[in-house]
Amino acid sequence: MHSSARFMALTGALALVCATPAVAQSAAGSITADLVSDVTDAQKKFVDLAKAIPADKYDWRPSAGVRSVGEVLRHVASDNYLIPAALGFKADSSTGIKGEDYKTAQAFEKKKATKEQTVADLEKSFAHLTQSMKATPAAKLGDQVKLFGQPFTMQRAWVLGTTHLHEHLGQLIAYARSNNVKPPWSQ
Repeated sequence: MHSSARFMALTGALALVCATPAVAQSAAGSITADLVSDVTDAQKKFVDLAKAIPADKYDWRPSAGVRSVGEVLRHVASDNYLIPAALGFKADSSTGIKGEDYKTAQAFEKKKATKEQTVADLEKSFAHLTQSMKATPAAKLGDQVKLFGQPFTMQRAWVLGTTHLHEHLGQLIAYARSNNVKPPWSQ
């Protein structure tokens, strides 16, 4: 083989070898994979904190007109169903949540439940959220959708769902500490 032909073959082979990990890395490092990883981390913290807070503190609220501990947890669970449902991933029929009707999420949120039921609902809602995120093909992330009556891309809606979790995780941490409950992961 002529030296320039060998160089071209070697360059082509090298490009192929280098491209393979890049393709694998880009799939593993996609925005959706990163968001699912973040949601999974948030889920563990929510569930651990929900279990650590005593049942008699689930009705505690910092002041009148503000969500209680249990209401924050149920709000997170309801939106973990509502956001995917609004994007075409139907919520479990037992929740009553419809993606186009925010009042159905509010009804789920206000439903009286024990600590155990709230934790179970929270865990199921996170499973629905992550499954829905994973089921969104990368090619669909730029699609236009309506969420809360506003135009979004599918990607922006998933980012909103993820940042929403962190807003309420911070709230729940403050609630726990106000009730002398140290977050389990910071022991």
